[in-house]
Parts: sequence; structure tokens; C-alpha cells
Amino acid sequence: MNKVNESVPWEFILLGFSDRPWLELPLFVIFLVSYILTIFGNVAIIIVAHVDAKLHTPMYFFLTNLSLLDLCYTTSIVPQMLVNICSTWKGISYGGCVAQLFISLALGSAECILLAIMSFDRFVAIYRPLHYSVIMHQRLCLQLAAASWISGFSNSVLQSTLTLEMPLCGHKEVDHFLCEVPALLKLSCADTTVNEAELFFISVIFLLIPLTLILISYGFITRAILRIQSVEGRRKAFGTCGSHLIVVLLFYGTAIYMYLQPPSPASKDRGKAVSLFYGIITPMLNPLIYTLRNKDVKGAFKRLILRVFLNKKLEI
Repeated sequence: MNKVNESVPWEFILLGFSDRPWLELPLFVIFLVSYILTIFGNVAIIIVAHVDAKLHTPMYFFLTNLSLLDLCYTTSIVPQMLVNICSTWKGISYGGCVAQLFISLALGSAECILLAIMSFDRFVAIYRPLHYSVIMHQRLCLQLAAASWISGFSNSVLQSTLTLEMPLCGHKEVDHFLCEVPALLKLSCADTTVNEAELFFISVIFLLIPLTLILISYGFITRAILRIQSVEGRRKAFGTCGSHLIVVLLFYGTAIYMYLQPPSPASKDRGKAVSLFYGIITPMLNPLIYTLRNKDVKGAFKRLILRVFLNKKLEI
């Protein structure tokens, strides 16, 4: 029993930037504003895509899944961050840490696969427009979306289990804002070489392989767009695909920096900043990128607002 108590702490201390207390107020404001915008933007996309019949297409079905992933991901980490910043006690219970690790890892992994699926959808839409509705039928879209969620949660079960099995020997100060695999592995008093190799291998599967497939598909997409005779058609195609490509670069760029770079003490604080961008800023930017660069979504928002306004006038 004593060995168990020494190995598994009842709580963890999330250090974050606690050595820089002057950062707490600006960080709290940034986190809170970003979280509110993330909730508003992603919920708005989910509602509009569900209500507007013109958005009942595979592209917006996958976009709705992306918004739901971002919404759940930020909710799994930001509220705890806000509480810790406001409190002198920077802790999180062992159960809370396990839940945060499992949920954030599952949703992040699912998003890796979903972004690749979304690029496949754009590839079919532009490279095979006449066969698009036949290829991307409703059943296939549901299967692809389910595959992204299932693969994400399966990966989380594997990595979370392997990470939590490592002995901690009473160590409980996590040098991060949240409970994630690399930060928890640093607490272990055992050799973590196998775990780090497993993490690297899984990261290659969930990051480099999907990113490679996305870049290949966009090579074909670019070639197909350049063949379009209409200038307006090319502009619309580049606008739609450009939004997705920006999201891809933001997401995979920060994720690869987090999980595939060699560990270095000099990059510790830089890694925290990248993690914050990956976990908070990117989910906030995704709705803005898709709405500002997409006429269909902007038009759907206008129709929804007009409908709500007219209904209120009729009630009056």
C-alpha cells in the first residue's frame, strides 16, 4: 500500500508560468476571451450547418465535426487553466488529470484524422466533380467521421494507459498548463525510452502520414483548379480549399513541434507557448477562417440572422 501511495499522487501541481506571476493577469484575459470566442464561433457553425439546408453537404458535415472537436477540446483544458490562474493552489486531482489527459488526447488525435478526411472530400469535389455526390454519399461520410472519432479514442486509450502505468515515485509537479503525455513522462522515475519511442511512432502515424496525404491531395487539387477555365470558378475553389489549408498548417505545424521535436531544456517555455497556441488559439481561429473566407457560410449566417429578426418582428 505504501508503494502505491508513493507511486501515485492524489493530485498534481500544474506549474504553468507560475515562476512568472506578472503573466497571470494577461494570460487569464487571453484564455477567457479566446474560450468565449471559441464557444461562440464553433457553436454558431454547428447551428448554422444544421439549420441551413444549403449547408447539408459533406464538406459542412465534416466542418461541423471539426467544430465539435474544437469545442470539446478547449472545454477539457481551458476551465481548469482559468481556475488555476485565479487560485494560489495550482493543483488538479489525479482523476481530473487522467480525464483531461484522456479527453484532450482523444480529441486531438481525432482531429488529425478528420483534417485528412476533409482534404479527401475537397479532392473529390474538385478532381471528380461529376462523381462527387456518388462517391461522397451519406453513409460514407458517416463512416469516415466515425472512423476519425474511434481512431482518436483508441489512440488515447493506448497512450493514456502506457503513460499512467509509469511509476512516479511521489513526483507531482507537472511543468505545464495541462496534463499531457510528454509532461507526465518527465515525472516518471523509471526509464521512459520505450514510452518516448511509442509516442514518436504514434505521432508519425497521426501527424506526418495524414499531413503527407493532405499535401499530396492538394497537389492534385491545385493542378485541377488551374485547369478551370472560369476565373470566378478558380477563385471560389482556391477560397474554399485555402481555408482548409490554413487550418491544416496551423494545426499540424504546432502539433508536430510539440510531439516530434527532440526534448530540450531550452525549448521548455517555447513548448508551453506552442501548446497554448495549439490548444486555445487554433480552435478559436478555425471558425473565423472558415467564415471570413467562405461565402456560403457567411450567406447562411445572414439568412439565419434575418430569419431570427423577422420572427421576432412577427411576435411583436
